[in-house]
Amino acid sequence: MAQKRESGKLVAENRKARFNYAIEDTLEAGLVLTGSEVKSLRAGKANIADAYASDEGGGALYLINAHIAEYAQSGRANHEPTRPRKLLLHKRELGRLSGAIQRQGMTVVPLKLYFNQRGLAKVLLGLAKGKKLH
Repeated sequence: MAQKRESGKLVAENRKARFNYAIEDTLEAGLVLTGSEVKSLRAGKANIADAYASDEGGGALYLINAHIAEYAQSGRANHEPTRPRKLLLHKRELGRLSGAIQRQGMTVVPLKLYFNQRGLAKVLLGLAKGKKLH
């Protein structure tokens, strides 16, 4: 009998996001990753402190500036650590987020990067408005 997976493994958390932004809504999204990126995430080598999501045209949202370290055993077929990664969202969710970014001047920031119960890499996005820190 196969072993049960734990209820999700947290890979990276953006603690400063709740300090710098007022989070209005959260949303779970999938990520398009290569094999070496998944191996590196399973090893816990990720940083999303300076990351944000942006609409790069073409009707898709991308995770910008998220650092996933290179996997040491992958050899020369490795990935670029800070490349833009496509976020997998439903069309309705994508329209709502891109509308809030353009009209209301809000920001989409990643709050957590984790593996769910099925072993898929997910990112918890927060629709946020910047706080004035004087």
